[in-house]
Amino acid sequence: MLDLIDIKKTYGKTHALNGFELHLEEGSLFGLVGPNGAGKTTAIKIIAGLLVPDSGEVRIAGMSTRNSREKVQELIGYVPDSLGIYDNLTVWEYMEFFAAAYGIEGLSGRKRCENLLGQVGLEDKLEYHVDSLSRGMQQRLCLARALIHDPQLLIMDEPTSGLDPRTRFEFKEMMRELHDAGKTLLVSSHILSELSQMCTDIGIMEGGKMLLSGAMEDIMARIESSNPIRITVMDGVRDAMMIMKRNPGVKTISVSGRQFLLNFEGSREDEAALLEQLISADIPVREFVREPGSLETYFMQITDHTEEKIIMEEDFRSARDDV
Repeated sequence: MLDLIDIKKTYGKTHALNGFELHLEEGSLFGLVGPNGAGKTTAIKIIAGLLVPDSGEVRIAGMSTRNSREKVQELIGYVPDSLGIYDNLTVWEYMEFFAAAYGIEGLSGRKRCENLLGQVGLEDKLEYHVDSLSRGMQQRLCLARALIHDPQLLIMDEPTSGLDPRTRFEFKEMMRELHDAGKTLLVSSHILSELSQMCTDIGIMEGGKMLLSGAMEDIMARIESSNPIRITVMDGVRDAMMIMKRNPGVKTISVSGRQFLLNFEGSREDEAALLEQLISADIPVREFVREPGSLETYFMQITDHTEEKIIMEEDFRSARDDV
């Protein structure tokens, strides 16, 4: 459905996108996350046709945006982070205006507007002026407007930003319903817990590049295996430390009293082997468990390359060599 290939975009000396790559399968609900300044909004505006990349290619449904811009635009619905609404129009006038812009007029246009306003829960707000609506209702209206021409790909930039918890939940349910109806969705958000709950696929970007992307279930499996192991022993702290240092899966160790926190790379079988080593050495193990993880913790791990972590790993390797 969507491919971005080696996209580059600069503003002066700033590289907003630097070799950015993105692939969306038809029917996916793709979450795009990244820290502030990662280039998410620039990427979304390029997909929506509001910006032209300096280089690279954007393909939607197999068509290049360079050669088939008008055809591509018919396939896209866009909900921006800023509303861009017409304050002096009523809700009904607003919808009729955009329907007419797509050549949807007369009875079919009225029916389309009625159905979409009912779908987003604004059927009783037809005579309200747009500027009198709450933030949540304005976002619903923007969603209805983006769907007016029945696009195949719906692009949403921070759609739940600034909404109260109840409205955010309702908006999230609408996105699920659209996905269930066969729409392909690309959603940018900083609320990572929401993306992990509803997306089929996710991409994490930083510095104008995609660091990691894939199916949500694969990413969550990787998160689980990257979480630290917490081990608590009743006695034998020094002997336990020696065993852990010799284990090739243990990358770093933090110690607090009789509790260890390990950065451990390995399978479940490797974890079991480490536990067996400790028990075989007559070390009374009270607790041996992977810390619960989340998309937020993994996001911080792969986007936060601090000097402290690097020093800690170097010190640990030196300590292992001395054993």
